[in-house]
Amino acid sequence: MSVSKITIFWFRRDLRFEDNTALYYALKDKYPVLPLFIFDRNILDELDNREDARVSFIYDTVKSMQKQLEDKGSTLLVRYAKPMDVWQALLKEYDIAQVYTNRDYEPYAKERDQTIDKLLSKHDVSFMSCKDQVIYEKDEVLTNAGDFYKVFTPYKRAWLDKLSRTEVNPLPSALRFDNWYQTKTNGMPSLEDMNFKHSSLEIPDSNVDEKLISNYDKSRDYPGLQATTRLGIHLRFGTISIRKLVNQTRKLNDTFLNELIWREFYMQILHHNPQVVDKAFKPQYDNIPWRNDEEEFQRWCEGKTGYPIVDAGMRQLNAIGYMHNRVRMITASFLTKHLLIDWRWGEAYFASKLLDYELANNNGGWQWAAGSGVDAQPYFRIFNPYSQTDKFDKQHEYIRRWVPELDTEDYPEPMVDHKEARERALNIYKKAVGKN
Repeated sequence: MSVSKITIFWFRRDLRFEDNTALYYALKDKYPVLPLFIFDRNILDELDNREDARVSFIYDTVKSMQKQLEDKGSTLLVRYAKPMDVWQALLKEYDIAQVYTNRDYEPYAKERDQTIDKLLSKHDVSFMSCKDQVIYEKDEVLTNAGDFYKVFTPYKRAWLDKLSRTEVNPLPSALRFDNWYQTKTNGMPSLEDMNFKHSSLEIPDSNVDEKLISNYDKSRDYPGLQATTRLGIHLRFGTISIRKLVNQTRKLNDTFLNELIWREFYMQILHHNPQVVDKAFKPQYDNIPWRNDEEEFQRWCEGKTGYPIVDAGMRQLNAIGYMHNRVRMITASFLTKHLLIDWRWGEAYFASKLLDYELANNNGGWQWAAGSGVDAQPYFRIFNPYSQTDKFDKQHEYIRRWVPELDTEDYPEPMVDHKEARERALNIYKKAVGKN
């Protein structure tokens, strides 16, 4: 066991040195800080794609961070195991005074942290957690009655009101501090050690394009334009600071800020309602007799529905791990309404493919499309893929990029008739959930 007491900082969804809340406070405390990252087998062993670009992104980021720490005479401990096994070993190897980390709000993460906290407390090690990945967390924006908001617009008003009265100041870079535990590098497992291969998918950079954001409200709905920031993966894994992003953009564009508020809205919904992971927020929507035709689902997954805007979106997702947000709504509506396939099937498929996958956002978006979620579109609102195309991709710039065989005999006929599918969905939803 190490001779002197140390603090361990546990990196998770906060892979940066700049403006990292718990890391900042750990380094200001009295014990030298040894940082840790765990490639969690509870998560990684469940992934089907052994070239998952998100794993490659995390790996490359962690490797870069380890090199920066080695330049300061310290290191980043990197382990590939189940968290409980890692912590049991660390408690034997080091005299740990305290553990710092930033909070995560997803059900698995909350359960994991409770388990580790119990283990550490048995060894008289304090477990300190901080807010970092959101501006306002779980219970910080509530109704006057003290309940969580179930409708976005009043939540947004309360959120913005709180922001107007709050200083959101980014913290100094952790690399300015010298309170790092001085130790030799411990190396790190390779991707191959973890049974992964490096992905060839391109990861969008984390630069904030202020001109793009200034025009966000005018151009964000047109998938043929390069008009969205693609910052989702960086917010997901904390390679950028939400505080810095809000400070940088809050005066530039209200519509862009709204998207960041939606992210926190869905996070507080998930915190207060963990059952939404696999159940409808509105319980009556679990009465829908989904058709769940596996062949039709496969055609949707592959982008072979015969509806060009839907197929373009699915092919974009499959090719680059991203789909334009407007098209996400169209493809989700098509699956749940036109094909009457359970939103959970689509949610799981998006979760397996999206570089910017966030459980709260993905679940909230799919339940919104299906009509079953908090502040969801009513079930009788069914996107018409043709009118959506006319509005947002009239010249077929986006469609032709992803469906080059459009207007040839190689492109399939529509798998369902829009009008008939719409009527079928209306009848089935109405019987299952009433007038809502």
